[in-house]
Amino acid sequence: MSGSRIAKFYRKSVQKRLELLHERGTLNDADYAMLQPGAGLLNAETADRLTENVIGVFSMPLGLGLNFQINGLDYLVPMVVEEPSVVAAVSSTALLVRQAGGFASRSDEPLLIGQVQIVDVADPARARQALLAQSEHILQLANSGHANMVARGGGARGIEVHLRGATAQNGELLVVHLLVDTRDAMGANLVNSMCESIAPLVEHISAGRVFLRILSNLTDRALVRARAVIPEALLATRDYPGDRVRDGIILASEFAAMDPYRATTHNKGIMNGIDAVAIATGNDWRAIEAAAHAYAARGPRYAPLSTWSANDAGDLVGELTMPLKVGTVGGQVESNPAVRIAHTILDVASARELAEVMAAVGLAQNLAALKALSTTGIQHGHMRLHARAVAVAAGTGPARFDEVVERLLVGGEIKVWKARQILTELEARPSPVLAPPTAVPQAAAMPAAAMPTRAPLGARSQVGYGKIILLGEHSVVYGRRAIAAPIGLTVRAEVVRGEPGQAPVITDWNVDGSAQETISPDVSHQVAALIAARLGLPESGVRVDVFSKLPRASGLGASAAFAVALIRATAECFSIELSDEQVSSLAFECEQIVHGTPSGIDNTVATFGRPILFKKTDAPSGHEISDIVTPHPIPIVIGLSGVHALTAHTVAAVRAAWLHNRARYDAIFDQIDSLVGEGADALRRGDTAELGELMNINQGLLNALQVSSPELEQMVAIARRAGALGAKLTGGGGGGAIIALAGPAGAEPIRTALHQAGYTTYLTEIR
Repeated sequence: MSGSRIAKFYRKSVQKRLELLHERGTLNDADYAMLQPGAGLLNAETADRLTENVIGVFSMPLGLGLNFQINGLDYLVPMVVEEPSVVAAVSSTALLVRQAGGFASRSDEPLLIGQVQIVDVADPARARQALLAQSEHILQLANSGHANMVARGGGARGIEVHLRGATAQNGELLVVHLLVDTRDAMGANLVNSMCESIAPLVEHISAGRVFLRILSNLTDRALVRARAVIPEALLATRDYPGDRVRDGIILASEFAAMDPYRATTHNKGIMNGIDAVAIATGNDWRAIEAAAHAYAARGPRYAPLSTWSANDAGDLVGELTMPLKVGTVGGQVESNPAVRIAHTILDVASARELAEVMAAVGLAQNLAALKALSTTGIQHGHMRLHARAVAVAAGTGPARFDEVVERLLVGGEIKVWKARQILTELEARPSPVLAPPTAVPQAAAMPAAAMPTRAPLGARSQVGYGKIILLGEHSVVYGRRAIAAPIGLTVRAEVVRGEPGQAPVITDWNVDGSAQETISPDVSHQVAALIAARLGLPESGVRVDVFSKLPRASGLGASAAFAVALIRATAECFSIELSDEQVSSLAFECEQIVHGTPSGIDNTVATFGRPILFKKTDAPSGHEISDIVTPHPIPIVIGLSGVHALTAHTVAAVRAAWLHNRARYDAIFDQIDSLVGEGADALRRGDTAELGELMNINQGLLNALQVSSPELEQMVAIARRAGALGAKLTGGGGGGAIIALAGPAGAEPIRTALHQAGYTTYLTEIR
């Protein structure tokens, strides 16, 4: 992520914001497509599996908190909230704090508390001592059913036993607290199951009767602290000097510390920011709210979660402390595509880091409210945002929206009925008469299927997807099946029309904005010439700028992605309508220039951008494809060997071996085809253990075809030792890349092991 400062982001259209995030690499192609207006994220069928009695899906705005710098790192913060002032307020305040050095946040090692209630105890004091004496035995039992969690460094860590006084009918109340480290999971189900498992033993040791067994949402063993220090000079506004703003904020903070009615509203402002991030990231905002308010009430009276004061230098100092147990893994994150995209944008490495970000957002929201209250008043900043919401409620469309908002503000009566009245008046105005578009002559040589349907538009930019082959390399060239999936790495081509007769100019750009040498000059110009000929373009030069995130000669489909991007951008630049099938067919011809005997799989995935089961046939299209839909995303680590290998070379070597002994090699191809069929079934079931085993067997057969290499074999071994369920080369082999299917411990151990061995990795998903 290249930074949280995006100038004038709020002034851009939704589409322009998405395009900007896509170009920056914050959104990959799949997420960019999923966030398109009207595309939808959570459908009713998926929602029906997440909760009960579903009749539809309820939408809320997803915005970005900008400008955040926390512990020296930049964050774009996804926030789901309907209150119009929240996102604007935190973004503005984050910029103020950024100028002062940013927020500092730190969190405790987060523990959840599970409670086991014991009643009818004959000797409560003796029972308490007995339970504490048997704590190791209790912890071992709690952890016995959760080996994976313990292996990741989590699990039950300790117990406490509390005497809570006499019950009405069941004697002294004893409560066992089981302290559990759930790592990056929210952990409610884990803690509840541990409490259930230890209940019989607790009952036996205490000689009492166990009743309730459940977690507590008062997560005061998972405290997070955020701090900001702002020099007085930065607080000054046009109407108020910095010292007056500082002193006003401190006075408002003292009001909250002394009055529970004010403290409640003070804390509600903090939670405006925290809840919005919690919802966006799939966390239980209700549990977070309960913990926050219980913690605020722990003293003699309900108190604020944050305080504001001045230090010896006269700076304003804000400090927030609160319980905040959140998760970054689990069913909620994986089942809701909007939540997954939010985690991608936020890009935190752990639940503790997420908690630290959320605390900073809460402190920012608190400062924004106190600053407004102590200067111009809270309503001043709300009115324009309120007017926008009223204009939406009145049914105002994009063409009249800004004018309706401005007239509402000028009139001062910001009501829905007034907005409708303004809209009616505006729509009664006569519309200007537009001249018809000038006709554009068609190019005589252009094929009928590619006739222009609108006037030429100039520069156009399009992408082609990279790919991995999950199963079936090389055998797919000989009519067997293969499974392939797109990845988030793409090639983008931008085409601008040049002067007639001018030679095409193709420039390849580094990620940092510097120009590289033209990509494979002879090949790229042959590809460009073929595309121009097939599209029947006039003798007109073009400039092509290529922005590639795909490493070349690594088996990830870079040449096909380049061809698809160039075809689509050229067609759009010259106002030519092409179907996806036409794009794929032409990209296949381009692949023949690059690879000699391609299978057709790279151009198909680069064009369609979805997981497929592919088979080369004699049909007019040249192939059969069927979609593969998995029940949940499957994480894949891509590892680059650093050894470039041309697919054309390995394909030619396999072909020579096949011609020498067809029966032997056809038998190998048949075995691979069988693995592909079983792999497609495993994917559709979400059976990653079976899929991993099939990948390992496929790697052995690819080694038998002599398309592996020492580097690839080393990487495969490293990935398997680090917990991969399966690992194999992907693409043509001879170098290039491997793919590794993450196991229960996740992708991070695999990536770390490969990095330590000196290899570059990427993370993708099959979905």
